[in-house]
Amino acid sequence: MRFFDGFVDSVGNTPLIRLKGVSEETGCEILGKAEFMNPGGSIKDRAAKFIISTAEASGELKPGGTVIEGTAGNTGIGLAHICNANGYRCIIFIPETQSPEKLDLLRALGAEVRTVPAVPYKNPNNFQKLAGRLASEMDNSIWANQFDNLANREAHIQTTGPEIWRDTDGKIDAFVSTSGTGGTIGGTSNFLKSKNLNIMTVLADPTGTATWHYIKHGEAKVVGGGSISEGIGSTRITANFEGAPIDDAEMISDQECVDTVYRLLYEDGLFLGGSSGINVAAAIRVARSLGPNHTIVTLLCDSGTRYQSRLYNPDWLKEKGLHPPK
Repeated sequence: MRFFDGFVDSVGNTPLIRLKGVSEETGCEILGKAEFMNPGGSIKDRAAKFIISTAEASGELKPGGTVIEGTAGNTGIGLAHICNANGYRCIIFIPETQSPEKLDLLRALGAEVRTVPAVPYKNPNNFQKLAGRLASEMDNSIWANQFDNLANREAHIQTTGPEIWRDTDGKIDAFVSTSGTGGTIGGTSNFLKSKNLNIMTVLADPTGTATWHYIKHGEAKVVGGGSISEGIGSTRITANFEGAPIDDAEMISDQECVDTVYRLLYEDGLFLGGSSGINVAAAIRVARSLGPNHTIVTLLCDSGTRYQSRLYNPDWLKEKGLHPPK
């Protein structure tokens, strides 16, 4: 018999999917790691698992405790699942600008959801800082602190990177990833480059971030206006992002993201969120830069079911000055 021991044990080991249309167009093998197949539905299950297990191992989180986090949604969803599995209370601070699908799912999972205005990180009422303050006031609680908690990066050093290396037989030329907390690109690139320094790591960013300029010019400076993307892009250099071995960066517009998401739906049958569109759009650029006969791996972070009322709603897109492909 072969089985996983509950939710936590089933996180990870997602497959690589060859993206047929973009691979044939570029002459490269563009592979998407199917993170939407994690049990909680996104790549953030990995960080949630490691953050909680690290707090348990250190004794910081004890039986019956509370996990508190400020999140754009997916990390909170992963935390809520694991809190249910391990007997913890879960309190989530989330910007009110996030999709209603995420808010509804968090509540359905039993998390206590506190929606707050979307304000910059420097504001004391930023969702992350509110979570940290509450945790400091409660006994037997932790602030997950996904942006600066290095257990997040460690999750990808120990799982995502090794899985990609294993499933490509080490034949990978480039890794492309968005960044929100920095844990995914930081940890995965650290592992892959420990195996082969020649593997190119490329940041895929939406507009309105500071990380693109940081990689390109060495200074964290916001470039461009805001984006419809949720949970990715940062206006500061987090502890998880700092020191990550990243070679280059691509900035993807909202319309290019939308075009790519719909292309993946109609060419590959993959119903994905906006971060996946940004990842694949950037992977196409990297493939064109490298030329044919290279292997590029990127991440398919979550499902389109979390964005149906927005990304897959023509009326909502039109309000944002965007349009789905004809």
